[in-house]
Amino acid sequence: VVESFIDELAVLARKDPVEFRLQMLDKNRRMKKLVETVAEKSGWGQKLSKGHGRGIACSFCFGSHVAEVAEVSVENGRIKVHKVDVAVDCGTGVAPNTLEAQVEGAIVLGLTAALKNEITIQNGRAQQGNFDTCPLMTIDEMPEVAVHVVNSYEPLGGIGEPPVPPIAPAVCNAIYALTGKRVRKLPIPKLV
Repeated sequence: VVESFIDELAVLARKDPVEFRLQMLDKNRRMKKLVETVAEKSGWGQKLSKGHGRGIACSFCFGSHVAEVAEVSVENGRIKVHKVDVAVDCGTGVAPNTLEAQVEGAIVLGLTAALKNEITIQNGRAQQGNFDTCPLMTIDEMPEVAVHVVNSYEPLGGIGEPPVPPIAPAVCNAIYALTGKRVRKLPIPKLV
């Protein structure tokens, strides 16, 4: 909610969403560096393929800072996420391959929640009880995920959960950039 609201404020201020965030981050050098990094690595500001949009979001949790850019398109009313760039500062990345795998797994989890999983209640009980009724994104549905580690000398933070919170707003902000429509419900409904 917060990251989509910041995107709305940027639009109202007639500012680029990245520039708007950078102006607010003067006192948070770690997050500012991540926003700059993910903007550069994702090609923010460069022309996209026709019918594609980009969105950005960032968050801090479990001692780690994360900024993400999602590139999306709409195909038959459904959202397709093509690429996700993730810049992460968890202090010093101790095991780079494991760190990258954790970030990729977090993107799977976050995109699944944003795009697929709806929990329905019938007679007071959730209808979804396991992966057969609440499946994860499959390999053919997954976008390219590029992980950009920005090491710092700050205390070590977690890496399993921190990339999850910004993916839904990054996708929703990309949808707005592409269609001019705000998403206010998850999972993201079919766009008409």
